[in-house]
Amino acid sequence: MKDFILKSISFVFHPLIMPLLGVLFYFSKTPRFIPDAVMKAKIFSIVILTIILPILLFFLLKTINKVETIYLKKTKERIIPLLINCIIVTLILIRVLPPSEILELYYFFLGILCSTLACFILALFKIKASIHMIAASGFFMFAVALGIHYKININGTIALMMIILGAIATSRLHLKAHTNQELIIGLFTGFFPQLIFVNYWL
Repeated sequence: MKDFILKSISFVFHPLIMPLLGVLFYFSKTPRFIPDAVMKAKIFSIVILTIILPILLFFLLKTINKVETIYLKKTKERIIPLLINCIIVTLILIRVLPPSEILELYYFFLGILCSTLACFILALFKIKASIHMIAASGFFMFAVALGIHYKININGTIALMMIILGAIATSRLHLKAHTNQELIIGLFTGFFPQLIFVNYWL
């Protein structure tokens, strides 16, 4: 039962869903008027580009024996998927969320791009950072910044995210997917780009 729960945590809070959670959180908290049609179009685009497309590309890479599992356990497996993800996020920044439309989400995804690039560079040097922690800590910092920006109480979200971060770290350690060092590297790799870009929109 314990193994099932911890494996489920890694699956439910997979890095692929974190960008979408950031977008949904923003739309649920922003006091700005954004037409429903615009929100739905943005959410649909994000789902296609950050979840469905990477999954399809993963199966393609698996078919040609470039990756083994969706968790990308080996550093050499990470290089192509991370490079592809950099291209996808760049496309989002140019076509879906340009700075002239929704500045907060633009910098959120710019932070994601920087974190992904950092993870890519680390993989080139055979350093394995936890992508789960990168994604979760990036979302956590963005949520905190939104709460400060809009002067809203998100204490419940902060408490929940801290629990989730702890659960993800526990899950990855239990599954022997990462060491403590790899989790810490992932935490800071996701956290700091979002913290740096807060200066441009907060």
